[in-house]
Amino acid sequence: MSVAIDTWIIVADDAAVGGLIEFGRLRAAKLVAVVAGRKSVADEVAAAGVDRVIWLGQPPEGTPVEAFAPEVARLVGEGLPRVVLGPDTTAGRALLGAVAVRCGGPVFTRVSALDLEGDRVVLTRSLFSGIAECRESVDGGPAILALPSGGQVSATGTPTPVEQVEARPMTIALVVDRRSDEGVAVDLPSAPVVVGVGRGLKTKADLTLIEELATALGAEVGCSRPLAEGVDWMPKDRYIGISGQHISPRLYMAVGISGQLQHMFGVRDAEVIVAVNSDADAPIFSECDYGLVGDLYRIVPALVAALTAVR
Repeated sequence: MSVAIDTWIIVADDAAVGGLIEFGRLRAAKLVAVVAGRKSVADEVAAAGVDRVIWLGQPPEGTPVEAFAPEVARLVGEGLPRVVLGPDTTAGRALLGAVAVRCGGPVFTRVSALDLEGDRVVLTRSLFSGIAECRESVDGGPAILALPSGGQVSATGTPTPVEQVEARPMTIALVVDRRSDEGVAVDLPSAPVVVGVGRGLKTKADLTLIEELATALGAEVGCSRPLAEGVDWMPKDRYIGISGQHISPRLYMAVGISGQLQHMFGVRDAEVIVAVNSDADAPIFSECDYGLVGDLYRIVPALVAALTAVR
């Protein structure tokens, strides 16, 4: 059904909400962004094609974005949107939780589609780690969804004016220290090209082969679960699968990955899948678009050389 509805997006001090805006635009008659955090974030969102931006003002020094939860909930409650979207992050879930309490409804996750049937908002959600799907309807109050943020926004034209409202954050919590993770965070769900590696790799040192291939392709590197949670060769944020990252790149190249259900669910939205495996009977060859049967230690260097030659 093509009926449009008012949709609000909650932005938790991070402008990487391109996926939320894209999802909201599918059904939105009017797309409103409520920004809790810095003015620079509000300005980025204002240039991304939303119809209205409400900014809660510059947070006082040491104030976490979660402290704005009651104010975000108040604004949404007064605005009466039919759908509320927010990032499935720590801060995003806190703000959405406050909205849910104010509006008297649950926060839905794992939502893949949204539609209207009469006055009801109908959601399609994945269950049991993606093995099944269900449809649920929301009557009366807003449908509140926590979704993957979907990467950075891009400017689409003349920015929407940023409206600053008077908002008072709670003062019961303060940020007293910030420490960076030793690892480098990776946004696999937003990567257009991903190279995945599995137990076909013999040693951790051989990851350099995969990194060279990723560099030649302009790709991020992911892995199957055993490499992240079995032998600890790669960080857990690079694990692709049912309980790990779910990706949708234009190209996914699986190297030394057998293709079990647990892994393939995480890449089911990839446009093109290329597999490299020495086992011609590996399950991944029934799932991929293109397959190369052979020793990855010969195929990967040949691919790198070929890609380098055409650049």
